Amino acid sequence: MSASRPAKRITAKDRLIAAAHQTVRAKGYAATSVDELCAAAGVTKGAFFHHFPSKEALGIAAANAWTARAEEHIFALPEWTRLPDPLDRLLAHIDLRMAMIDGPVEDFTCFVGTMVQEAYLTNQPIREACKASIGAYAERLAVDIQAAIDLHGAKVDALSLAYHVQAVLQGAFILAKAQHDPSCARDTITHLKRYVSMLFERV
Repeated sequence: MSASRPAKRITAKDRLIAAAHQTVRAKGYAATSVDELCAAAGVTKGAFFHHFPSKEALGIAAANAWTARAEEHIFALPEWTRLPDPLDRLLAHIDLRMAMIDGPVEDFTCFVGTMVQEAYLTNQPIREACKASIGAYAERLAVDIQAAIDLHGAKVDALSLAYHVQAVLQGAFILAKAQHDPSCARDTITHLKRYVSMLFERV
């Protein structure tokens, strides 16, 4: 019997990235200070600047980490990856995203979506990092969409539909923020699932 893998040691850099994910989703990028990030991470300002030369550098690293987080916490989950039919996997993916809409808004909204809404005109490196993260998500989702198209048939481009899913999710998060109520976001995602279901004809 092989020994279990040791747990990954959580570093100050990891804690700062996690603090950025939570704090920026709650307050926005511009309103979040380095001092607040250090306090949330439980590290000194010296530790911050040891790992990141600026708040922008942390924002870019956190955007990259957000992509890895999606792979681990969404795309690798056995609840839907084990489903043999790619259309079932796609619909289960939408169900999963709806199930994640619970609790405070900052706990379920998108870090890169929040950051790019604010910084897209004022910070090109942040915009590019957010674009890469959103694009990586869409490209990953498009794999199952293309497989569903090949199996069931649908007159739609896989990557375009993947970006549409992203757009609906991001819009749902904005509605939840505006109304301070996640129920409207769930309604929006319910409509998305109906739409996606109607695109395909099972054989």
